[in-house]
Amino acid sequence: MWSRALPLGVVLAALLVQTARAENLGPIGPTYPIAEQSFLEVIMARLREKERTGELKKFEDLARTRATRAVMNPTPVPNLRRVEVGRTFYFDPTFTLDRNVVDESGSLLFQAGTRKNPLDVVSVSKHLLFFDARDARQVARARELIELYQGKVKPILIGGSYIDLMKTWNRPVYYDQEGVLVRKLGITAVPAIVSQEGARLRIDEVVAR
Repeated sequence: MWSRALPLGVVLAALLVQTARAENLGPIGPTYPIAEQSFLEVIMARLREKERTGELKKFEDLARTRATRAVMNPTPVPNLRRVEVGRTFYFDPTFTLDRNVVDESGSLLFQAGTRKNPLDVVSVSKHLLFFDARDARQVARARELIELYQGKVKPILIGGSYIDLMKTWNRPVYYDQEGVLVRKLGITAVPAIVSQEGARLRIDEVVAR
């Protein structure tokens, strides 16, 4: 006697057999070739039209001008004020590893939890001088400090054109993009000069007279 519930495999096999034996009824209604234009062709057509009208060149010129302006005058680092009252504080660069450090073969070099101070391995050979080149008093003070330390200073801007200053001073000038360094060091006012003092960094925020 057949079971009321056929196994699922049997049901699927029966359906496949019926499908294989199904009659080909041919197309139902008229058929047409696919005439949809590809997305890439649409984009290229629009670009050719903008090139023909000169709109594309205007866009290229605008992008080039903006890029040049961004290079010549990077976005100033926000939330930094000019030093009104000088202060001195220290920064300890010691860090703790949050994971194991291994070499190419997988051998353990440093275990997670290890504390290291980069100044134990590499010393800071030059003073780091942060200032705003848009402020003439800060530029003059920076020049004084560079002469005081006999040129062993790395000038780093937080505002203004480093390219213009390089041309004027005839020496490399750097820029603290997005304020990564000043935030890390805890600098809140400029000019500020950073020097190594033992295993710590000494930071002097100095008044620009």
